[in-house]
Amino acid sequence: MTGSSDDPIHIRVRNLHKRYGDHHVIRGVSFDVHRGKTNVIIGPSGSGKTVLMRQLIRLEKPDAGEIWVDGRDFAALEGLELAAMRRTFGMVFQMSALFDSMTVFENVAFPLREHTKLRNREIRERVMHQLESLGIAAAHNKLPASLSGGMQKRVAVARALVLETDVLIYDEPTTGLDPITVRTVDDLILEAQAKFGVTSLVISHDMASVFRIADRIAFLYFGEILARGTPAELLAAANEPTMEFIHASGVSAEVLNRA
Repeated sequence: MTGSSDDPIHIRVRNLHKRYGDHHVIRGVSFDVHRGKTNVIIGPSGSGKTVLMRQLIRLEKPDAGEIWVDGRDFAALEGLELAAMRRTFGMVFQMSALFDSMTVFENVAFPLREHTKLRNREIRERVMHQLESLGIAAAHNKLPASLSGGMQKRVAVARALVLETDVLIYDEPTTGLDPITVRTVDDLILEAQAKFGVTSLVISHDMASVFRIADRIAFLYFGEILARGTPAELLAAANEPTMEFIHASGVSAEVLNRA
């Protein structure tokens, strides 16, 4: 299987399996992640979204299956090749996961200090450029606790992008946020995609947010992908679990109609 920057499919997941003892959590999952688009994985609690994410960024090795990233099977890599591929993925955690005792600058600089041999001046230039690109350079010397939830997400995105990543993964980015901040985070996801050309993969169960930002959606239902496609295609899915999940979410008809 081949891949390149001209390939509209950035990641191809094929027949992925993961067990923990007798518990078969991921059961033959296959789907595509489209390059430069906002791809969203939805599903009920306990459906395996977090476990799937851990396989996709190779925090764990799948028991079987393939994860093709630009023509290379990520699932099969080990050692230095695995470490190099991991650095093409950036992660924005659910609660931002910033270091409370570090300034904004030091939070964003942390991956560069850990994973590169850049000099201090080069690190400063790259970090400040990233902060300026996201409109938060003025906050570089502040501690995360002094920032709003939306600003903290911007810092988390800056940190995820500073290694010049190709794929940005968001783990439940709007959980626990008020509606105004949710909208701010949605706009941030779209801004990062447009400004930096990254491929976005969002793990979410916030359906209002999903239908605002998604180009492609995959519905994970207890270890299996039951539906995939554009928002409109997902709404036309013929299986009952998908439709029940969407309509039980309470998303308004107006939002669904815009899909």
